[in-house]
Amino acid sequence: MAKRRPTPLRTSQQDVAASQRAPQTPQTESSAFRLAFADPDFLTSEDIRGVRFQLEYLKPEFRLREAGINSTVVLFGGARIPEPGKPAWAAKNAVQKANLEAASRYYDEARAFARLASETSRSLDYKEYVVVTGGGPGVMEAGNRGAADVDAPSIGLNIVLPHEQAPNSYVTPEFSFNFHYFATRKIHFLLRAKAVAVFPGGFGTLDEFFETLTLIQTGRMARIPLLLFGAQFWSKVINFEALAEAGTIAPNDPELFHVVDTAEEGWDVVRKFYDLPVPVAAF
Repeated sequence: MAKRRPTPLRTSQQDVAASQRAPQTPQTESSAFRLAFADPDFLTSEDIRGVRFQLEYLKPEFRLREAGINSTVVLFGGARIPEPGKPAWAAKNAVQKANLEAASRYYDEARAFARLASETSRSLDYKEYVVVTGGGPGVMEAGNRGAADVDAPSIGLNIVLPHEQAPNSYVTPEFSFNFHYFATRKIHFLLRAKAVAVFPGGFGTLDEFFETLTLIQTGRMARIPLLLFGAQFWSKVINFEALAEAGTIAPNDPELFHVVDTAEEGWDVVRKFYDLPVPVAAF
């Protein structure tokens, strides 16, 4: 007697297609008839916010896990900082134009720092120290570009904003993610981070720096190299000594981060922290 083959299980995609072929009636055209996971009105409703949080966490997590990416090097910094020689598109007056054009040197430092991280990543089969940025322009573009300079993959964590932030062209396409929630995006910035480099920037950069610093200070995150690029910029923007003198932070809390000025200086902190070899590109 011939052995009966098991009936193959129907996939979710097949059921979506089948429901869309149903005869058009008042019943099938009602939103109630839509499969729950294929109903955009239901999925974007107020009551499903928790599910959307979970989905935004799981989609990048599955993709990065499948790629075998275990650790990352994160670059934060201003979207408005231009590439050297390019106009300061975000400047609103002559003072901003001059300052942003002078700050373009940080574009080059971010690009060089990402190259150094990616050279180390290459020696580890691109499973460790993979560059991550917010996926946009400015310092973010420089970070992804530095990885692309040495044919290394890099990750972009974009977010939907009113001014329509788009991924820069140097992000590896299969690692170009998009978020609605800042919270889930922040989780993915730091979940695999083995180093965080913070370049001059605005509110978003300050938010990302202080959140990372607070997580390390409170022991909710393992201590990792946290780098502030640009001694002159940060000494003007934040008075850490005043915080310590006021007693609102511990006297040794400023030791939780390193202030550096060059890519080589910054990567040397990371290299010594993890006892890594000198990248080939540094010879």
